[in-house]
Amino acid sequence: MSCWETFLDYALRSQGIGERLLPRSDFTLCQQFVLIGSGMIWNIYFGTVALVTGFFLATAVAVGKAARNPLIRKPASWFIFIFRGSPLFIQFFFAYFLFLTLRGVSSFFDPFTSAWLGALVVLFLNTAAYSGEIFYGALQSIPKGDTEAADAYGLSGWSRFRRVVWPTMLRLAWPAYTNEAIFLFHATTLVFFSGFPAAQQRGDALYYASYFADKTFNPFVPYPILAFYFILLTLVIIGIFGLINSRLNRHLPQERRKRMTFKPQIIR
Repeated sequence: MSCWETFLDYALRSQGIGERLLPRSDFTLCQQFVLIGSGMIWNIYFGTVALVTGFFLATAVAVGKAARNPLIRKPASWFIFIFRGSPLFIQFFFAYFLFLTLRGVSSFFDPFTSAWLGALVVLFLNTAAYSGEIFYGALQSIPKGDTEAADAYGLSGWSRFRRVVWPTMLRLAWPAYTNEAIFLFHATTLVFFSGFPAAQQRGDALYYASYFADKTFNPFVPYPILAFYFILLTLVIIGIFGLINSRLNRHLPQERRKRMTFKPQIIR
């Protein structure tokens, strides 16, 4: 089988398209590249959807934590504390068995026991908590002169937040938020190694890398391939977020613009 035929058979296997059976013997380098790359589709899906939806919840949580009203501030603070204080791996297990229990009560929760939705909910809440803390710190760091200038122009309420507070918060938080985005995509590798099953062996990139490592007894081929894909993905994220960062700081002189730096988190 040529590499092109392998690509046609397995490129979309993680989505249920193409060859159903995994290779059993005589594993080629092309098969490992294609199947692990196919699994990356799930990692990109989990990371992208969780990041986009979590961004809005993170903004709301940050504003809630900065609120003076304790009825708003306390729930936001506890939400951040719980999801930042517990390991993501445990959150996956807890959520899966919670959804299994709820499925026995109502069929509405059937989709939540599948990784495509249930694991996505966990990632969404987790990144919202981490990002919410980042945005809260940025809110606390907004120069008082900016808000005083908004008051002088007669801006208040939603208009003040949309035109002054929110853009300034994003500018201050964006470098740290970029690191959170990178780590979120890396954290997607935990999905199929937690409670959520991989239906019909349609797993993510780490699922296929582990399959080849187990079958060949040689982890030094599939895992470097997996690392290669994630390095490429990280470069894409840095590039996209760098462009957004430049857009957010376009009004500042060049020497005052914050440069994007990658500071990986060791413990989540």
